[in-house]
Amino acid sequence: MEAFSLNCVELLEYQPNRYPFLMIDHVEEVIPGVSARGYKNLTMNEWYFPVHFPGAPNMPGALQLEAMAQMLTVAITTLPGNKGKVTHALQHLVRFRKEVLPGQQLVIEAKVLSWKRGIAKGTATGYTNGEVACEAEMMITIPEILEQYLPKKPQA
Repeated sequence: MEAFSLNCVELLEYQPNRYPFLMIDHVEEVIPGVSARGYKNLTMNEWYFPVHFPGAPNMPGALQLEAMAQMLTVAITTLPGNKGKVTHALQHLVRFRKEVLPGQQLVIEAKVLSWKRGIAKGTATGYTNGEVACEAEMMITIPEILEQYLPKKPQA
């Protein structure tokens, strides 16, 4: 499939999250089923900076993970037939390397390692100032697809 980009409005067609939990602003390049690369611009206006932490604000690790998972989701929901479908996390293994601070841009690169029966295995890395800030191995699912492959429950 051919690569394309998604601006902040187009992104909403492929990513079910909305403010305040949409953790990516722009997708510079997505190759459906293969990879997605984009970023989140971090300003002091983000809702979490005043409380995480006063006097030393940084992006919470859970939200860094969420940003990486959302980028991997875009690589899957851009496949034909998946547009607008809801995804769920199955498993994450994440490593945090450095703080992500206001005024920085979190650049995220996600790669799909496999996509079978509604389950995606992939990796993602977040960078600030050209250095690795966080990285994750992830499994996400589109339940609507996965349910087609699960054993049927007996009728009562």
